Amino acid sequence: MPSKTFTSGRLRRADYDTASQQLELHWDNKTVLAYKQVPAEVYRRLCNAPTPATYWEDRIAEEYPKATPMAAPPAAGSAKSWDDLFGGGGP
Repeated sequence: MPSKTFTSGRLRRADYDTASQQLELHWDNKTVLAYKQVPAEVYRRLCNAPTPATYWEDRIAEEYPKATPMAAPPAAGSAKSWDDLFGGGGP
């Protein structure tokens, strides 16, 4: 999955799934917005835009249907199951 990290502005990272054409945008306030049916060319232009957040606002936000963000894989060793946290089994 192609990914682009931005070092300035509100937009921090863009992830693009070429198979499903889903674009996920990670913002500086920790929110993630996802859009489906986004052509690869739109992702490329976003990555090359002088102000990616403005490109998103002008060309993506109202043009493509929103989607549910894909679940990010947990960091190694950081994810704990419900049973690990609260004990397994019943009474």
